[in-house]
This record gives sequence, C-alpha cells and structure tokens, in this order.
Amino acid sequence: MFIPKYYKVTDFKEITNFINENSFGTLVTIKNEIPIATHIPLLLNQEEEDYFITGHMAYGNPAWRTFEACKEVLVMFQGPHAYISSSWYGHENVPTWNYQAVHVYGKASILDKEELVQDLTLLLEKYEANRENPILWDTLSPELLAAELKGIVGFKIKIREIQASYKMSQNRNEVDYRNIVAQLQNEPNADSHRMAEAMKKREEFRGNKNAAQKEQ
Repeated sequence: MFIPKYYKVTDFKEITNFINENSFGTLVTIKNEIPIATHIPLLLNQEEEDYFITGHMAYGNPAWRTFEACKEVLVMFQGPHAYISSSWYGHENVPTWNYQAVHVYGKASILDKEELVQDLTLLLEKYEANRENPILWDTLSPELLAAELKGIVGFKIKIREIQASYKMSQNRNEVDYRNIVAQLQNEPNADSHRMAEAMKKREEFRGNKNAAQKEQ
C-alpha cells in the first residue's frame, strides 16, 4: 500500500485497537493469477510472540484451497472514510478523501477442528457476551454445531507485516483541521460523522502520547 509519510501509522497498539474495532475484513488470495476476495469477520490473536489473524469461511469458497500455493495472503481492514471539500480550507486547493486502512500480510494455514471450535467460541464471546440474552457456543445444541462445522473451514494467518495508513488531514494547519472536523459533523451521512469522531480521537491519542513522552 502506498503511504505518504504524513499518513503512516506505526504505533502497534493503535493499529491492533483499530483491527479489533474494525474486524470485518477482506481476505485476498490468488487463484490462477486472479485475485479472490472474501469478506468475513476476523479475530486478532497472539500466541507467545507471534500474532495471527483467524477466521472461517464456507467450505464451498475456493479461497481456502489457495492457501498452500500462496506464498502470502493479504487482509484489508477499513475504517470510516469521507469526502473532504476544498471549500473547507482557508486557501485554494483541490478536494480529497479521508480514510483509515490497515493491510496485513502473512502465510495462511488451515485450523484443525479443535482450533476452529476455540476460534468460533471466541468470536461469539466478542459479539454476544454483552447482550441481554447472549448466544454462546455452549448454549447452542450439539446437533446444530456439528452440522454447521461440516460446512465451514477455519484458518489462521501468521502476520509477517502490517501497513497502516490514516489519511485524516494531518497535513493541514490547525484552523483548517478543526474546520474539517466541524464540517464533517454537519454532513448528512454517517461515514462523515464517523470520520469526524476518528479525527478527534486521533488528535487526543497523539496528544496523550506526546504528553507521556515529555514526562519520560
């Protein structure tokens, strides 16, 4: 991914938080020199010093059959994105688009049944645990689970490289930056509002990080 220096993110904790908050990703593999994209919920896991992306897909999906032949696969995570009008600047310029994106590269392999059950258990806990009537692995009937397991394939991707780009008007002066946030909040779509919140959160994160560094 091409990342201008203004937008490159290297803080690992910030990136992992982003992945956990935007975990519906796009897995890209190659079959016969043609890309295959699969859109699926994913989990970020740590095993000792290694990090993995885990998930599952339908048995009929050809993507998992490419894992052995693919040297590496790509997983893309995307956050909010929004059009930025140049009328929001205090000077003449062209419009642009703000976004957050993380690309993960690594070697994929198939989970065995026990690993798949563990991963599905964690996935349900992530999205169900705080609900009034959570549907967790142990609350589902063994018959249903056995039937569903026959129709899916679990996988894990050992992470080799992570690339993160947050294009969020960091190259603008403070007055323009604050005006962009305010204008985004007035836009009639949810993505613009989410980008405004992400820009405010990003500035708070950077402010707290800088303050911590000064104290050291």
